[in-house]
Amino acid sequence: MNLIEALHWRYATKRMNGKEVPQQLVDEIIEAAHLAPTSSGLQPFKIISVSNPEMKREIQKVAYNQPQIVEGSHVLVFAAWDRYTDERIDAIFDHMNKERQLPMDGTDEYKQGLKDTLFAMTPEEQANHTAKQAYIGFGMAIAAAAMLKVDASPMEGFVNKDLDKLLGLDKKGLRSTTLLTLGYRDAPNDWLVDLKKVRQPKDKFLTEIF
Repeated sequence: MNLIEALHWRYATKRMNGKEVPQQLVDEIIEAAHLAPTSSGLQPFKIISVSNPEMKREIQKVAYNQPQIVEGSHVLVFAAWDRYTDERIDAIFDHMNKERQLPMDGTDEYKQGLKDTLFAMTPEEQANHTAKQAYIGFGMAIAAAAMLKVDASPMEGFVNKDLDKLLGLDKKGLRSTTLLTLGYRDAPNDWLVDLKKVRQPKDKFLTEIF
């Protein structure tokens, strides 16, 4: 199955059957997000993988009691940095230079220019920027799940501040952006499973400039 076939197969699963997703597949889905491109390679987000049943029940309470959270195998919480700091940016570039065997000061000019740009943003603009980077990884994870025939439900329907408090994200300088539940569809009980996948016509979606 190629990527387009996989994306036709997938849908936002509303009911799951409780079957556990093998950890190897979960790891591959997370690795797809880990390898996602981000602005200047900063990767300003983290993933919290939750499979603990009790914690999933607590997450469900702040996610409008959506059933797939507890029926699924794993809940992936995508959490972005709340802001950019010297320490965070320096740590990323130090790691990058070490891995590439470059002089530790070899990227200082680029790094300073990047800081000047990012620090000119308001705190809320910075948080919005990091959240956009998290969404890139989020999309990669959704595509990877489809390729592996793992059902996934992308979710923004939760109370961010309550989830941040539940997981202690606010104390770590993180803000929850999205949830991705992983599992296997409960086809007989999912009203969405047999509905035709509908997207707007390509001529309304795409503009080509030659």
